Amino acid sequence: MPWIYAIVGLLVGTLLGVIISRLTTPDYKKQKSVQKELDTAKFELEQQKQDLADHFAQTAEMLDSLGREYTKLYQHMTKTSSELLPNIPDQDNPFVKKVTDQSKSETVIEAGSDESIDQAPKDYASGATGLLKEQKKEILDSDQVVTARAS
Repeated sequence: MPWIYAIVGLLVGTLLGVIISRLTTPDYKKQKSVQKELDTAKFELEQQKQDLADHFAQTAEMLDSLGREYTKLYQHMTKTSSELLPNIPDQDNPFVKKVTDQSKSETVIEAGSDESIDQAPKDYASGATGLLKEQKKEILDSDQVVTARAS
């Protein structure tokens, strides 16, 4: 029976020794503080990523608004220039040419977008072409090339 008390005492002593050494060891405390700093740094990084994404979304919205306002201003300038200077020739009016070019490009873009929806993509070839085509190619000598191109 004294052997059992000795073994139990040894196990309890070992367990208490491990717990006390882990709590008082500076490396354990340092590991905990480094882990806490790592978690903090990860949180800050995620926060910065979110802030950056929000910033880019807001910037894109502002640029879109700026583009609409610029278009609105340009149309106003075109309208007022034709109203205030009705007798000015078209070649001297800087707004008339750009407005007609812009309306033509918008018409082309709208027409192109309608066609692209109705048509199939043209990035395919019917049948095998190039290296995968099983057709023997004719090999010509240099003097035959001149006569082959001429005929």
